[in-house]
Amino acid sequence: MLDYAALAALAAVVREGSFERAAGALGVTPSAVSQRVRALEERMGAILVVRGQPCTATPVGARLCAHVEHVRLLEGEMASALPGLAELLPAAGPPTIRVAVNADSLATWLVPAMAAFARRGDRLVDLVVAGEDHTAERLRSGDVLAAVTTDRTPVQGCRTVPLGALRYVATASPDFMARWFAHGVDTAALARAPMLRFDRQDHLQERWMATLGTVPETLASRAPTHWLPSTNAFVDAALAGLGWCMNPLPMVAGYLAAGRLVSLMDQRFLNVPLYWQHVRIGTRLLDALTREVVAAARDSLLR
Repeated sequence: MLDYAALAALAAVVREGSFERAAGALGVTPSAVSQRVRALEERMGAILVVRGQPCTATPVGARLCAHVEHVRLLEGEMASALPGLAELLPAAGPPTIRVAVNADSLATWLVPAMAAFARRGDRLVDLVVAGEDHTAERLRSGDVLAAVTTDRTPVQGCRTVPLGALRYVATASPDFMARWFAHGVDTAALARAPMLRFDRQDHLQERWMATLGTVPETLASRAPTHWLPSTNAFVDAALAGLGWCMNPLPMVAGYLAAGRLVSLMDQRFLNVPLYWQHVRIGTRLLDALTREVVAAARDSLLR
């Protein structure tokens, strides 16, 4: 039989990032949290938390944390259906739905869906940012209950819903275009012009260059690159002339219309299909969240 007090301590350490903050969240001492986690590790015969700044879960620890969140979700749904049960459950607060999402969706269309879902005040969201090609991995590991992803293949035990496509456009400031692309956007110019990338998992720029058909696949790895891990900073950097980059069209349409940004190549867009995946348990809350996500996507993404 699993010790759910110890599991709650483990989940709190991983969620909060330290034993001290986990103790504050649980209303116990750091020593108590440490003892519970250590006892659970001894019982499981495995290290569950990598002690550090922040503390992170091992693969076994992540699976146990996911189990805790699944149980809390199911208990929350049962308490809603059976009010008398609420008094028997631990006072852990509203259930929290942990969702993996790419930064561009978070910056453009997803927040209204989260707000609509949480409006009643009886549920919370915990958004984890990851590259759109990697959010499904967070779902597969059990770290999250749902994800916005480019992966259309359902993760085992999950449901997949197509959302539409987020359209990207390659942009730069007029001054940057005049300086680096005065003779056109070709392989030689792209090899010299500074490029902006979000992180090492960001491949949107090279995917766009691949649509040109004449650019070597290795060009993106050799081009001078600025690294900016912020969707809003991408827009600001493009406006300031730091480099060229791929921006979600909804974020830059106004700047393009005003002439403050220009497209590297007119009508050469990159459409990235997105999917919503969520675990099949806890259907009431996850179905409610899915309805809001699909509605927001319908209003914002290409169909």
